[in-house]
Amino acid sequence: MANQLCTSRLKAVIRKLALLVVFAPTAWEVHAQTEITKRRAYLEQLRLIRYPHPTNRPRDVFSSFVRLSYRDSTWDDWQQRTGELPPDFEKLPVNAFLPDPLMGEEQGREKRIVNLADWEKRRTWIGEQVKHLLSGTFPPPPDSLQVKILTEREENGIKIQLLELRFGEQEAARLTLELLIPPGEGPFPVFMSQWNHRVWAKIAVRRGYIGCLYAGADIKDDTEPYQKLYPEYDWTILMTRAWGAQRAVDYLYTRAEVNKQQIALAGHSRNAKQSLFAAAFDPRITAVISSSGGTGGEIPYRYTDERYDNESIDFLCSIRPQWLHPRLRFYAGREHQLPIDQNSLMALIAPNALLLSSSVREGGGGDPWAIEQNYKSVKRVYEFLGVQDHLGVRFRDGGHSVSARDIEAYVDWLDIQFDRRQLPWENRLVYDYSFDKWKKLSGERINPDDFPTAQPFLGGKKTLVDTADWSREKSEIQKQIQWLLGEEAPGLKGDPLRELVPAEDYVSKLIDRPVVRNGKKQSLGPYSNAVGDNLFASLYYPIDESGNMNLGNRVKLPVVIFLHDYGNTGFGMRYRDLFEGFLSQGVAVLALDLLGYGERIDEGTLFYERYPRWSKLGKMVADTRAAIDAAESLDFIDSHHIYIAGYALGGTVGLFTAALDERVTGIAAVSAFTPFRDTQLIGRHEGILAFSHLHGLLPRLGFFVGREDRIPVDFNEIVAAIAPRPVWINSPALDRHVNPEALRKCVDDARGVYQIYRAEDALSLETPPGFNRFTGEQQKEMVRWVSARVNDSD
Repeated sequence: MANQLCTSRLKAVIRKLALLVVFAPTAWEVHAQTEITKRRAYLEQLRLIRYPHPTNRPRDVFSSFVRLSYRDSTWDDWQQRTGELPPDFEKLPVNAFLPDPLMGEEQGREKRIVNLADWEKRRTWIGEQVKHLLSGTFPPPPDSLQVKILTEREENGIKIQLLELRFGEQEAARLTLELLIPPGEGPFPVFMSQWNHRVWAKIAVRRGYIGCLYAGADIKDDTEPYQKLYPEYDWTILMTRAWGAQRAVDYLYTRAEVNKQQIALAGHSRNAKQSLFAAAFDPRITAVISSSGGTGGEIPYRYTDERYDNESIDFLCSIRPQWLHPRLRFYAGREHQLPIDQNSLMALIAPNALLLSSSVREGGGGDPWAIEQNYKSVKRVYEFLGVQDHLGVRFRDGGHSVSARDIEAYVDWLDIQFDRRQLPWENRLVYDYSFDKWKKLSGERINPDDFPTAQPFLGGKKTLVDTADWSREKSEIQKQIQWLLGEEAPGLKGDPLRELVPAEDYVSKLIDRPVVRNGKKQSLGPYSNAVGDNLFASLYYPIDESGNMNLGNRVKLPVVIFLHDYGNTGFGMRYRDLFEGFLSQGVAVLALDLLGYGERIDEGTLFYERYPRWSKLGKMVADTRAAIDAAESLDFIDSHHIYIAGYALGGTVGLFTAALDERVTGIAAVSAFTPFRDTQLIGRHEGILAFSHLHGLLPRLGFFVGREDRIPVDFNEIVAAIAPRPVWINSPALDRHVNPEALRKCVDDARGVYQIYRAEDALSLETPPGFNRFTGEQQKEMVRWVSARVNDSD
């Protein structure tokens, strides 16, 4: 009996174990659940990180908010309805640079496109990615098209027809067109645009084009119901408008007056974005003009961090959720893991003609540097197809809007593309730089083997004996910094400033500068009253109720020299809150545009033709030191309290300047660097290529690509050279341009030098959550840090 009981119990245990084995999660299921949990955590991160400065936009960006789609009111609604999660970013490839449209894949390996058959395969793949991430899917062309002429009249020989197209199931979809047909037999080329660009079409009609306007714009949008009429597709509102443009082409193909090989589409701002979608998926549109399309237009997503002052993915998807596919928002802060970019979308348009245009001083989305990166990449596709003349770029001055001179130039370009007239045209670049071009100009040839392999900081010493030991090390570091900055052309110091004046460079008036409410702005410059090499600068100082300079309880004012980011407008209106924060603490702000930015964009174009053995960063440092000279010469500025504050590029320039100039009392730098010598994450961030190949700031670094361990100086030594003066480094934890571990080690190395001065607390590193942004909280922390240093030494 006992044996039977044991046997029975044993069988019961075995059955339970068998059930556990059957229903226990497999290793794959456990892994999958972990992955889902991780992706949901990133999803929550996206929800928490909002664009920091909506009030700094020139208009109320939330006033025109509409539903994401006819199904979903918000992005959260879409995510909850679909259950979509972010991709597993740990498994996605990383590419800090624009993906090469001419690189395909074969058996898991990259393969360069060398023939048209391979290109067609690649082109198909790119198109599917565009639908998945940007435009959404959309229907094929409808089988039937019905036309009704609503009105017809003639004005000064121009026939004006208002038409309604009907198509789709039971002809429920409609589209209103207006045709402006010039006198003559034809066939005529066609200038298509959206309903709000009738004035554009009027100019084209004078030049012998049929003007075709379709109701796919904010002021009249017949395409919005398409989403509901075709519910099986997940297209965005920009794609419904683009599809509407394609239906207009369907109709144009039925008109005898139309030259079907010469149909052009032009759009501005959001309409530029939809124009690119339309042309990418319809080869009948033989020329397209993208005018000031910004992010989603001429600017790649990889260059939309706040440090470029372009509309970032999270910003655009928050204020205009209906424009682009909600899936794109998953890549906010992970732009370098997008499998495609705007250059990929534009490559779909080739071999048809494409013109990119924007203002060089258009804030918040007209960055000419980013546009040039797109242009250079897409140009390789046009060259591969043997039609390089079909791609153009045109930069203008001014703001976001365009005038008659711009539209006339657009039509000039179309005339050239359609062989109607032989007109002069130059694809003039603003940042016309390449490392190879610089090597030819400078004649420099640097062999990394001539430099010793970098040793652990200070030869591995944990501490130094005394400050005299460090002074000798510091002198050598400063020599290496000077070498990296290039051979500065001999020059003279600026004259002492005599007065503050309200005048400013006329170009500066094209830029939306900070207008502070608790202070006054005066200019330094021009002529003998200028900063350094005849530079203009703006000094903001606190005022009392009477509008007079307010020194508070001080004899003289402390000052912060503020250095801006990579944004094309230099120190723009986006910094108003920061400037007001400093002024509220009784700290003046001296701001100037760095070489190649703001009012000085044109000055940077031929810099290396003029100074081939110097560097742009070297010039920026020289100009910052000239600003210190200027500040010192003002009798109401406290020369013992001259600080530098900078974001992104400005932080980098500030650190270099402070390492070389003892007059800098302290420096606050946000998102300023990742170590030069770091090779742990090659390809995951731009590294030294950002300085040598992309922006041309420190060309000599280009010789050390792949040999980073031979770079003669790095940021641990640069920061250490500032000791014992205070340094505040703020680097967001999710900044995709930074290796956080390498940065922390870099700061820890420098801290060893601060220790010999017994000034460990003077060097601080903060890594707040978030992407590369200069948030309101970061700005407040910057103000608090500087004002605390001022108050501590009062």
